[in-house]
Amino acid sequence: MSLVRHQASYREALAEIKQRVRHAQARAVLAVNAELIRLYWEIGALIDARQKQEGWGAGVIPQLARDLHNELPEEKGFSERNIKRMLAFYREYPNLDFVPQAVAQIGKTNQMDTHVPQAVALFPTALMASVPWGHHAELMSKVKDLPSRQWYMQASVEQGWSRSVLLMQIETSAHTRMGKAVSNFGQRLPSPDSDLVQQTLKDPYLFDFLTLEADFHERELETGLVAHLEKFLLELGQGFAFVGRQYHLAVSEKDFYLDLLFYHLKLRCYVVIELKRGDFKPEYAGKMNFYCSVVDDQLRHPGDNPTIGLILCQQPDRILAEYALRGMDKPIGVSSFELTRALPDSLQSSLPSIEAIEQELEGGSA
Repeated sequence: MSLVRHQASYREALAEIKQRVRHAQARAVLAVNAELIRLYWEIGALIDARQKQEGWGAGVIPQLARDLHNELPEEKGFSERNIKRMLAFYREYPNLDFVPQAVAQIGKTNQMDTHVPQAVALFPTALMASVPWGHHAELMSKVKDLPSRQWYMQASVEQGWSRSVLLMQIETSAHTRMGKAVSNFGQRLPSPDSDLVQQTLKDPYLFDFLTLEADFHERELETGLVAHLEKFLLELGQGFAFVGRQYHLAVSEKDFYLDLLFYHLKLRCYVVIELKRGDFKPEYAGKMNFYCSVVDDQLRHPGDNPTIGLILCQQPDRILAEYALRGMDKPIGVSSFELTRALPDSLQSSLPSIEAIEQELEGGSA
């Protein structure tokens, strides 16, 4: 074997070993998390059964926390607050198919008798065991709608959201924005690719990490997004890799510049993003169709999927956008973006007006 072939073979073996190590590490982390979730669920089940059978009162949990701390001082996670979460966790999901032997000895009649059947399908044990405990605590507290809670669980597992990222996604109601873009994906992409691409895009996108004046220019928006690229990528979602800003394309000895160019690692395609201040205009679709055609010809590799265009406007007219996209050959989506999230009407009505604040200040200084 030649030296070159030997080195190539060695590099392939090294890469395979590294991949196997990473996969094993990931499996180990998941296994530890699954055992922790199982343990906490079983403790919650045991306490619930004791409360029903023997009438344990609320004072038992603080005592239990103190005794566990004294007898198992090296073990963390058994504070009064966390034990209460374990009990709440079991009561939220009593139909998980863990087999708690301690509870079984107390009496099986108290298990699986008080929960709606919907939860069985929504929360399979494999999904629950993959979600970190801190995520479960936040989801039980902040997301009461069960289908919405399932959406955040699956997104957290698939996209590797940290607890802080999960909280941000909940605060911005991410589950209500996914898949809402106006598009022609159903007509221009084969199924199921069209559904996958549709669910990748949001409407609206929230750029509340930017500080722009009301009469900002499109170039200022573009500059701000690139300056806060990490937050911008987080808002776009998993899989977007930044390629360039004002990306140059030459066609027929003329120069054209894309506002933003990305490559999506999961969709395996380029994504062209054009930023437009104000309302959507039909001519934007034609220009984006042209850009996608050029990227397909000049940048797309043989294994890539067709380039996708995304037009971001402040006020897209959905009906106008639907008509504009019908005649386009390339897959294009139209979404809105917001620099600040509008307050709900119920909250706005409860806030004092500027006049009321001024009167209050004047009265206090009198």
